[in-house]
Amino acid sequence: MKERLETIIDRFEHLTRELSNPDVINNTNKFRELSQERSSLEGIVALAHLYLENLKKKQQAEEIFSVGGELADLASEEIREVDAAIPELEKKILVELLPRDPNDSKNVVLEIRAGAGGDEAALFAADLLRMYFKFAGKRGWSGEVLSESFAEKGGYKEVVALLTGTNVYRELKFESGVHRVQRVPTTEANGRIHTSTVTVAIMPEATEAEVDIHDRDLRIDVFRAGGKGGQGVNTTDSAVRITHLPTNTVVICQDERSQIKNKAKAMKVLASRLLDAKESAQNAERAANRKAQVGTGDRSERIRTYNFPQERVTDHRIGLTLKQLTSVVDGNLDDIIAALQQDAYSKLLAENMSA
Repeated sequence: MKERLETIIDRFEHLTRELSNPDVINNTNKFRELSQERSSLEGIVALAHLYLENLKKKQQAEEIFSVGGELADLASEEIREVDAAIPELEKKILVELLPRDPNDSKNVVLEIRAGAGGDEAALFAADLLRMYFKFAGKRGWSGEVLSESFAEKGGYKEVVALLTGTNVYRELKFESGVHRVQRVPTTEANGRIHTSTVTVAIMPEATEAEVDIHDRDLRIDVFRAGGKGGQGVNTTDSAVRITHLPTNTVVICQDERSQIKNKAKAMKVLASRLLDAKESAQNAERAANRKAQVGTGDRSERIRTYNFPQERVTDHRIGLTLKQLTSVVDGNLDDIIAALQQDAYSKLLAENMSA
């Protein structure tokens, strides 16, 4: 481990020097690439320095102890302290050395669709959007609705949003799946609890280099936008529907009054959907031989239940139950996300140590 950590420190120091190189500074793409790599190494480098310092302390203490004399007892105590600290450092280092998801630092395209449950599902879809937007606000991220399809009695049939900030995908990637809600609808005269479902998809925002979309593969239709409840949003053909012919993926955006802006938003969603589909296929293949995932990421998998009468939230993948439903739907997802990440890291660490 010592040699590997020294190599990482050397790489970090090389990157630091390169980032002060005028040729690199003037090359925006190269500067961004090296900055991201250096940033990704900061955590492991700090632990590496601490680990190597402890090894040096132990070596020095052992030399003093071997000589004997009045400093031997102090040296013996320092050896015990270092021996206690090193295993904990090694655990932290192993976590830092685990393979990183290359999408972790990316922004997220969030899709929420009402499932079973009719009007109540649509209302809960709106609740989930508010939950994620509030969580984003607490993290200092920004949120923008890219596309929305309203239900007649409120809420969303479908809504697509872009969440922008630091490590958004890393924080939200385990949110994909079926979210189930159990509560008494406001229209329920007899107080019966209804069960509804909403599907959430978390997709890393795609870059142009990651998805190759050809104009010949697209059919672009424009039409007049319609608003919530049927009222007209405007009187021009500003709404855009883009169909990716090879995959039959359809994206509609009509929220902007500008056709150009709607097309740009639709292309952003399309690129992220295509990247997500490609990576989902790759992940499914890898998952057959891996046990380190939290759930399968399959959007048909029920991952969480929000039980309003009992003020309870349960994540079924890790058996976590919190009596904090009001707080959670108000955007306080930190405890759930931390538990999911810890479970994923633990499984991945066990897998790598046994490999």
